[in-house]
Amino acid sequence: MSAKSQAAKLFAKIIHKKTQKWARNPIQTQQKVLEDLIKQAAQTQFGKDHHFESIQTYEDFAKHVPVRDYEDIKSYIDRVVQGEENILWKGKPLYFAKTSGTTSGAKYIPLTKESIPFHIEAARNAILSYIHETGNADFVDGKMIFLQGSPILEEKYGIKFGRLSGIVAHFVPKYLQKNRLPSWETNCIEDWETKVDAIVEETIHQNMTVISGIPSWAQMYFEKLHEKGNIKVGDIFKKFNLFIYGGVNYEPYRAKFENLIGRKVDSIELFPASEGFFAYQDSQKEKGMLLLLNSGIFYEFIKADDFFSADYKRYTIGEVELGINYVLIISTNAGLWGYNIGDTVQFTSLKPYRIIVSGRIKHFISAFGEHVIGKEVEAALQEAVAGTTVRVNEFTVAPQITPTDELPYHEWFIEFENKPDDFESFALKIDGAMRKQNSYYDDLIVGKVLRTLKVTSVEKNGFQNYMKSIGKLGGQNKVPRLSNDRKIVDELESKENRTKKIEYRKTLKG
Repeated sequence: MSAKSQAAKLFAKIIHKKTQKWARNPIQTQQKVLEDLIKQAAQTQFGKDHHFESIQTYEDFAKHVPVRDYEDIKSYIDRVVQGEENILWKGKPLYFAKTSGTTSGAKYIPLTKESIPFHIEAARNAILSYIHETGNADFVDGKMIFLQGSPILEEKYGIKFGRLSGIVAHFVPKYLQKNRLPSWETNCIEDWETKVDAIVEETIHQNMTVISGIPSWAQMYFEKLHEKGNIKVGDIFKKFNLFIYGGVNYEPYRAKFENLIGRKVDSIELFPASEGFFAYQDSQKEKGMLLLLNSGIFYEFIKADDFFSADYKRYTIGEVELGINYVLIISTNAGLWGYNIGDTVQFTSLKPYRIIVSGRIKHFISAFGEHVIGKEVEAALQEAVAGTTVRVNEFTVAPQITPTDELPYHEWFIEFENKPDDFESFALKIDGAMRKQNSYYDDLIVGKVLRTLKVTSVEKNGFQNYMKSIGKLGGQNKVPRLSNDRKIVDELESKENRTKKIEYRKTLKG
């Protein structure tokens, strides 16, 4: 064992003890976070507008600070973007993470000197938690790759602008610099396909032990490695045994990855966003990710089923329950207050508080009152492919509300690596799994409001071509698992992103 791996194990033990300290006192930890946030922002414009000086309790906070999304606080953010100080948080932010909003165009999320360290520490602590639990630390002696956006930043009014992953690249600890790939020059390549090709050239002869990135884009990297070397990725990188990912559920990709790699590798799930680093997988044995309660973020939760009603209740950490689908609301030391990030979560454990990301509050299908969420379609597809040779590269689901000569249905657009031998049977497997996942969907099928779902096979690279056509290929961008309209799938069916429809179904009996 090298001195570096020994030091990593010692450091992991120290961080584990610190984590346990706040994880065992979740309510007190969150109360202190809220008090600190209110105190530090009391003299900001937002703090004055919302009477922070009079806030003594959480009830006061909920009374004075409504739940908002980006559009609702855009007037404040616009002032910060223009260089004004003490608007949402004291002083000016160091950075703005520029993201692509689905309804707001470009969105600018502030990152402050208080918030940035938590992004870095959370990613580090996720790896240290893995080391502490498993005792595996040899990978620290090898090369590590992080598939991320360009670190080139713009600057205006003394504030730098860029993608979150590109901003974070400026804060990689010195002890990782020698081990980290790709090179700075390659990371600066804007075109994603060109960038991945360059990363392959830089890494194919290296001792890669850790690879990190969104699964859909890591898959592109693995496929290009396989094409280049004509052998399994695990044979190219013989000591590669840890994959770190975030952004989307890994399970739909796992079988494909294991085939590309040639063996199983451990994985660590992260829940980072421009708005904050919320959770990471702290155990290989337990389901879910540890919610970071001591990272400058105060959390509230609203039941997703109630979110669009006028009188929903806001829950704090001590009030949540297992298995409920909650909309995640945050207030942060970057100056976001009562902010709806759009993600929904479910708790898998209350001691400690662990979560899974269940979907997006705006990404669901409820054209007929079924309210199908991302977690359900992913679980249904996973069940359908289990024990088969079917492999899926990417997929999305949309409703078909007005078919010409039959009942409405859900349409699954799937890009297969290995197609099923019997499409009709495969579609029925997904449908049966969906009916188990969602009782409302089952009722609609039984009541003949909906017919069984249809599968449409998307041609190879169809989703990549679609993402490229809308300027969102690579980086942290990902295809929505589902939507309540057909905007995405209509694009998939356009001339630029041709799909060859293969409809397989069985007529409902009785």
